[in-house]
Amino acid sequence: MSAAGFVVGCAANPVTGRPQFMVVSEAQEIEIDKQHSPHQFSSDYGTLQDTSLNNYIDQTGKNLAARTHRPHMPYSFRGVNATYVNAYAFPGGSIAATRGILLALENEAQLAALLGHELGHVNRRHTAEQMSKSVLTNVFIGGIAAYAGTKSSGLGNLASQLGMVGAGALLASYSRDNEREADASGLEYMVQAGYNANGFVGLMDMLRRTSKYKPSAIELMFATHPMSDERYHTAVEAVHTQYRSSKNFPLYRDRYMDHTAKLRKIKLTIEALQKGESLMAKGKYAEADIHFSKALSQTPDDYAGLVMMSTCQLAQKHYAKAGSFAEKAKTVYPQEGQAYYLSGFAKIKQKDYDSAYEEFKYYEKLLSGNPNIIFFQGLSLEGMQDIKKSANEYNRYLKMVNQGEKAKYAYQRLVKWGYIKK
Repeated sequence: MSAAGFVVGCAANPVTGRPQFMVVSEAQEIEIDKQHSPHQFSSDYGTLQDTSLNNYIDQTGKNLAARTHRPHMPYSFRGVNATYVNAYAFPGGSIAATRGILLALENEAQLAALLGHELGHVNRRHTAEQMSKSVLTNVFIGGIAAYAGTKSSGLGNLASQLGMVGAGALLASYSRDNEREADASGLEYMVQAGYNANGFVGLMDMLRRTSKYKPSAIELMFATHPMSDERYHTAVEAVHTQYRSSKNFPLYRDRYMDHTAKLRKIKLTIEALQKGESLMAKGKYAEADIHFSKALSQTPDDYAGLVMMSTCQLAQKHYAKAGSFAEKAKTVYPQEGQAYYLSGFAKIKQKDYDSAYEEFKYYEKLLSGNPNIIFFQGLSLEGMQDIKKSANEYNRYLKMVNQGEKAKYAYQRLVKWGYIKK
């Protein structure tokens, strides 16, 4: 790299002030976040429908964000309906925590520690730094097309067929150094906001314990956020030294328990969904079906449960049943796109191409940017014998994606119909 190029690629880290290799601007961080975070939130079954709890998470996060090194970023905080244990941040400040991890926390100080840690990643520009080193170029710069379905909770070929953006496909995998730095910033932010630093120790201890007795539920958390005993002991030492003055600060346990009361009422449902999802990831669909059925018998209108069950039925080629669960999911959460996607896929399998096309069109209206929707619209139109419109969709798809089975299929159709001359 030339000296001039190196100067262009360096910026001062907002937290440390030291030079940091960076070719991604702040405006690009925000735009990347805006473009991609909605797909991850949908992959995690959408934002919580418990408005009170969601507002509480957002208010807690924004209270911390005001004390960060980049308070001007467009931060937003939400819970998502996924049941695995995780929290994550996109580079522009969109931050989410799953129902699985919210259920495992015991007080507001632990929630502040969790959100503070994610704010640490945003403020230290860890994702942008990785992108600058090309670690995430294929995901963020090349678009989501190549990744769609490749990292969904272990569903393999089914995920590839569905072409859905899987949980974790758009998330950064941080290094141990990144984690240590985010821990340090998270501790600083939460204490400045008036929380007892023991909340951070409690968070670290919960993650260690969960990894031992519920390893499958926390796999993605540790894949993107490497955990170690060192992180726990470092937090303990910091609380006893640097932040010992915070020991009289509140943990706000009662306030957290009040806001999460509805969530804790369905703890058994979430645990059943965790077991089912783990089994489905291993290809044990019939066994997963049992756990999803149990969850839905306890909480019939749980959107994530209905979508998981629909996916499980698709895996077993029970297309009519898959469609019925997707239909119910649509009525439960009409603003969220995943159920429309699954419904469309089930209808294609049943050769109801007209209805499938309408489902995919509506999904794209709710959540644009997944090229696979364009492919499936083309496939539906082909089934309807509308070759001209189908060719247009396949051509549009190939302008965005030029590799993989779907691209090969679309190309072969265009050749067969005479739109492409070999």
